[in-house]
Amino acid sequence: MKWISYLAILSFFSSSYAFAQTDPVTPSAKPILVNVQENLERLIDEEDTDGDKKITVEDVPLLKKGRGDKRFWLISCDGKRYEVAGSFCLANLLQELKLSQDAGFEDTELDLQRIFESPVARISRSIREIYWDSLTRRIDRKNLGQMVKDEKIATTGYHYIYVPYSDTGAFTYFSTVSKEIPILKVRVDRLPAKITPEYVRSLDGKHGLLVLAMKRTPKGEYAAVPFVVPGGRFNEMYGWDSYFIALGLLADGRVDLARSMVDNFVYQINHYGKILNANRTYYLTRSQPPFLTSMALAVYENLPQNKESKAWLKKVFTAAIQEYHGVWLDQNHLTETGLSRYYGSGLGPPPEVEPGHFDAIYMPFALEKDMSVREFEKLYKAGQITVPELDKFFVHDRAVRESGHDTTYRWDVGGDRCADFVTVDLNSLLYKIELDIGRTIEKEFEGKLQLPDGGIETSDTWYNRAQKRKELIQKYLWDEGSGLFFDYDFIRKKRHEYVSATSFYPLWACHPEAPDTRLATPEQAEKMVAKALPLLEMSGGMAASSAYSRGPISKARTARQWDYPNGWAPHQMLAWQGLRNYGLDDKAHRLIYRWLYSITRNAVDYNGTVTEKLDVVKRSHEVFAEYGNVGTKFAYITKEGFGWMNASYQVGLKILPPHLRQQLDRLVPPEWLFNR
Repeated sequence: MKWISYLAILSFFSSSYAFAQTDPVTPSAKPILVNVQENLERLIDEEDTDGDKKITVEDVPLLKKGRGDKRFWLISCDGKRYEVAGSFCLANLLQELKLSQDAGFEDTELDLQRIFESPVARISRSIREIYWDSLTRRIDRKNLGQMVKDEKIATTGYHYIYVPYSDTGAFTYFSTVSKEIPILKVRVDRLPAKITPEYVRSLDGKHGLLVLAMKRTPKGEYAAVPFVVPGGRFNEMYGWDSYFIALGLLADGRVDLARSMVDNFVYQINHYGKILNANRTYYLTRSQPPFLTSMALAVYENLPQNKESKAWLKKVFTAAIQEYHGVWLDQNHLTETGLSRYYGSGLGPPPEVEPGHFDAIYMPFALEKDMSVREFEKLYKAGQITVPELDKFFVHDRAVRESGHDTTYRWDVGGDRCADFVTVDLNSLLYKIELDIGRTIEKEFEGKLQLPDGGIETSDTWYNRAQKRKELIQKYLWDEGSGLFFDYDFIRKKRHEYVSATSFYPLWACHPEAPDTRLATPEQAEKMVAKALPLLEMSGGMAASSAYSRGPISKARTARQWDYPNGWAPHQMLAWQGLRNYGLDDKAHRLIYRWLYSITRNAVDYNGTVTEKLDVVKRSHEVFAEYGNVGTKFAYITKEGFGWMNASYQVGLKILPPHLRQQLDRLVPPEWLFNR
């Protein structure tokens, strides 16, 4: 047999991306028929030297045993041999074989273009064709078994489903389903008309999933409105994750699914009073950063511009107005400054936190009462012990969780005091909401929007609210000397000079086509680039905070996940758009490239890994602070990635200029392309 070698090394910076094959075949040739089990077993045996059911750069060659040399001979059903080399292409082969095995194929036709696919194309295609569907959930009869088994908190005897007091149809539907499938041991309970912290505390041992929107099919049957969860281990819809996920869905043409996400948020406002941290009972007393109007407008731009779409938009904005007044301007959130803060209502510790998390906090109080920590915790959680100092601590702890930045040293001033700050991110978001409502009423509803109760909202009213908030943000949050926006401590009446990626929110909070709506001035944007970027821009993207602001880390002062050196997709995406709003496209492109390179590099080296967050200093997915890094633990193939990370990849690719996209495909590190 004549042997012909085909070798391609797409990046001279890495040996992990190379492939070869024998026989006169190129990647564009017809598929090769192979036996799945035989090749899969040999591939794992020869190349997975650390036994984690993945092929990565960590698989050290065991040459004496003839294993791990990153060169594998694929054998076709007709006995021909094809060489595949490099950890990335070997990982691709592993994934394709595993997908075929999961589909039940004994033999399969391998598409060589999938094995030799470029990194960028493979990651993007996987997100578009696999990850979004794998992350989609529905709460209905068909999916109830999967949903209720994931309780997050242990319950006694039953799996609990809760239905809002105001949704009789849903209560009837789920009650019927629970009776029809008794093996699931589902108990369906109706929430009270008014949700109080006392009620939520009374659910200890009975916490459960909150239902979301249902719709009628043409046959008159109930069907769940789908939603996308952040990652594979989740079965609940999260507040601010969903905005960024929706942007990714829209980038991939999944308009109906993005619209369904909005519909579920409208349901939450109408029936639970707010967009929840997530749809579980222990989140009933807190929200998350508000993005509903931005999310709705992004969807609306992709809908047919007709009466049906406008009626949908009216419904969404009516709900947004309700939440604006009922949540963000209520007595807990609105402060004496005229700006708002994060504040999650509740009693005692957050129920979702695992046992032992607060042991160090409980210890001195337990010793004082001559109790064990467990005994003290049980009595305190049940409200049988009152400790004002602890109550105050948990007010701030819940505020951190409502901020979505759980946790960070950002508000650690004489203790963690999040509820004592009016923050840059929240007030920029509320400015954007006020602006969105004003502009939408003006442009879509001729200046006036009639509410279901007969009230009238005018565009001028909302423009005035936005202008007032803009003035207050400039007064309290902008620091001319530092050239940054900072959170304001309204108790100590001073700005807290903690450099955070959230400083870029004011650049994002405007309408790009209307320069007069910009929250920050052009001069402030230039100062932000000059002052903040050098502190936050790392080799792999934007860090959540500066190293100096975070402070030293030790055994007594452990790392927190929303601080340096970690980078998060929402911060990147908002900063990209913020810079573009001010014509600073070159800076945005540089940040996008650094971030996408980090994602691509990790996926290439680690079997397609796409995780929740990254260490942007080391450009690594190995982040061990607090809760670890969702998306690292899988066998053979990841089928989900992570929601807002997936979105950042798809959105970033659409923004990135073609010449940088080409360099990314070649895995050229950013330091070879950019000089600060």
